[in-house]
Amino acid sequence: MRHLALTFYLVLLVVAILPAQDLYQWDRIPEIRITFAEDNWSDILDKLKRDGDKDRLLATVEIDGKVYEKVGVRYKGNSSYFNVKKSEATKLPFNLEANSENKEQRFEGDVETLKLSNVFRDPSFLREVLSYEIAGLYMPAPRANFARVYVNGTYLGLYNNTESIDDNFLKKYFGEDDGVFFKCDPEWGFESKNPECPEGDKSSLMYVGEDSACYKGFYEKKSDDGWEQLIDLAQILNENPDSIEKILDVNLTLWMLAFNNVLVNLDSYTGRLCHNYYAYQVSNGQFVPLVWDMNLSLGGFPFLGYGKALSPTEMQEMSPLVHYKQKNPRRPLIVNLLRNELYRKIYVGHMMTIVDEQFRSGRFKERAKAWQDLIRDEVAADGNKLYDMDGFEKNFQSTAMAGRTEIIGLNELMGNRIAYLLGHPLFQEAPEIDTVEHLQFDNTLAIQATIQGAEKAHVAYRYNSKDAFQFLEMFDDGGHNDFVGDDNVWGATIDFKPGTQYYIIAESARNAQMKPRRAGLEYFEVE
Repeated sequence: MRHLALTFYLVLLVVAILPAQDLYQWDRIPEIRITFAEDNWSDILDKLKRDGDKDRLLATVEIDGKVYEKVGVRYKGNSSYFNVKKSEATKLPFNLEANSENKEQRFEGDVETLKLSNVFRDPSFLREVLSYEIAGLYMPAPRANFARVYVNGTYLGLYNNTESIDDNFLKKYFGEDDGVFFKCDPEWGFESKNPECPEGDKSSLMYVGEDSACYKGFYEKKSDDGWEQLIDLAQILNENPDSIEKILDVNLTLWMLAFNNVLVNLDSYTGRLCHNYYAYQVSNGQFVPLVWDMNLSLGGFPFLGYGKALSPTEMQEMSPLVHYKQKNPRRPLIVNLLRNELYRKIYVGHMMTIVDEQFRSGRFKERAKAWQDLIRDEVAADGNKLYDMDGFEKNFQSTAMAGRTEIIGLNELMGNRIAYLLGHPLFQEAPEIDTVEHLQFDNTLAIQATIQGAEKAHVAYRYNSKDAFQFLEMFDDGGHNDFVGDDNVWGATIDFKPGTQYYIIAESARNAQMKPRRAGLEYFEVE
């Protein structure tokens, strides 16, 4: 007989392989000094940005005293660059590439690229770091902290320092980096050169035919190949969604969609611009979406994609089933996944987990205060910050101004939003998974779960970390290694293989609960 062993997939592994003081440790504020040989460096970078030129200007970069030569530097961002530049502010966002010239060079922690954001449209300074911190508990997501940034000896201010989704990131989470890889961020103003292309909508994964030219302005291919695979994903999602599991990690996708909804992260797939994610195809054939760009999370971007800007009340009471209720054909990743009853219940269950663990627990407020206390003096000393100190002090609790734009307070948004969600019919009558165990009988493995209030139950399992999870229904009928019928002990039997990984799904009429609750990044493992 073999007993239960809970393994935290990759979360503990990542901690184990990082130095004690890594570049993204939350309470470290690295000092980054960029030195250009050119006095007109800003003019050169401006021209590269305006022209859409991906070339970089070389600089010497020093991070907490360690020097890196011939680092490639360019400005980054869209609104965070162009809007700030138009206002004649000097705090512009940077992208620093360690291996532009020296292909073997890396920053501390084997980091290839530094992405330094200027905290655009976030008077609180908290949206990016809090959002990534939450996302990383449930799905592969970058880490973020803050950095002091100097250029040619002049202090530019306190920047968000965000981990890049690059080869290093892929290796960390998936143990590989050679799969199909896309940045899902459309080229604004793109029009296909093929007049026969059906109308698409940004990086929505709408199927617009077999011609890759119809997709090229909506997605940026980062791997050598990939158009065929991306088109297959779009076609299956839109025309044969019952087969979606063979090409999409549905569970991790539902985590992303649940996260976007709970946190009103609308500068994302869910919102009007339908962007700010990556898609990586792992070796088992499934694409995994990877969230990106969080400075407008938590209500900083109030546009859903139809209708006018959402009011504060409309953001607080945004439906868990937005787009699905409207049967919006321009958001197939939401609509076509949530048409599946089990997927829809899992999605609601993921929302409930985020609500319980991050908000009902008080963790959100605790982490916000910790971040505020860490950076308060740094924000006060930032003479180039885009918004005033009053905005920093008040925008967690209440609305503050970002220029002429009102930005809702984080707690002002989420306090009422959590109350709304907890009262929503979909959040009621959740099943409870009490205990889980597995028993080996020769070449088979019996998996049992004691569950209260379930109508159905499933085990998702795989035989090693490279496989896709498979779903198998569990029963409480006395015939599936579940003791006797109708005793709330559910069972299923699979082949025994050491290293098998699994998690449990319990369905009620309205939602589903998982065990472990963070299923996907966490699971049970057979020793």
